[in-house]
Amino acid sequence: MEITRFACNMLQENCYVVSDDTKECVIIDCGAFYQEERKAIVDYIRSNGLKPVHLLATHGHIDHNFGNNTIYEEFGLKPEVDAHDEKLMGMLVDQSIAIAGVVLGYDMPPVGHYFRDKEEITFGSHTLTVMETPGHSQGSVFFYCKEENVAFTGDTLFKGSIGRTDFEGGSRFMLIQSLRTVCQMPDKTRIFPGHGPESTIGYELAHNPYLDR
Repeated sequence: MEITRFACNMLQENCYVVSDDTKECVIIDCGAFYQEERKAIVDYIRSNGLKPVHLLATHGHIDHNFGNNTIYEEFGLKPEVDAHDEKLMGMLVDQSIAIAGVVLGYDMPPVGHYFRDKEEITFGSHTLTVMETPGHSQGSVFFYCKEENVAFTGDTLFKGSIGRTDFEGGSRFMLIQSLRTVCQMPDKTRIFPGHGPESTIGYELAHNPYLDR
């Protein structure tokens, strides 16, 4: 599995393009806002001969979805997100003003699919399992690839920290409950968060004050 990270927008959100030797790929959290960011992601996909088959969102906040229109226009993919964040996905324009202080000058594509807990998403020879981890938002999820011991954690879990719970739909209690489930993942699981550097579950158990097995 090849994982390429693009730091995007004014909030330095992580967008990931994940591919394998079949050349199929998924795009996770396309927060590309500036034109050079959008171009970099599209150019990477095309120059490597990749075929995008899913546009996935770990949750419905605007900084993780700014670039959905570009992926839709270039590759025909609509975003896929947990059903519990349906309301947030309908508020992306309002979120852009409230969270990032910018007015969107373009339309967002409609959601193509609302997934549920434990749903499996396939691309190439790999499978990502949806793990619902509510707390940062009601529909926050991990995308977990068991065979590669890799998890894309959105804004639920960062290196040394966790996501905010003061946005609409956030809940500190629910986030702590989600982290109790996360703690049962293998120590060697690599985590790729929505902001900041990658880590592992083992490192977070040893150093993150919010995690405890």
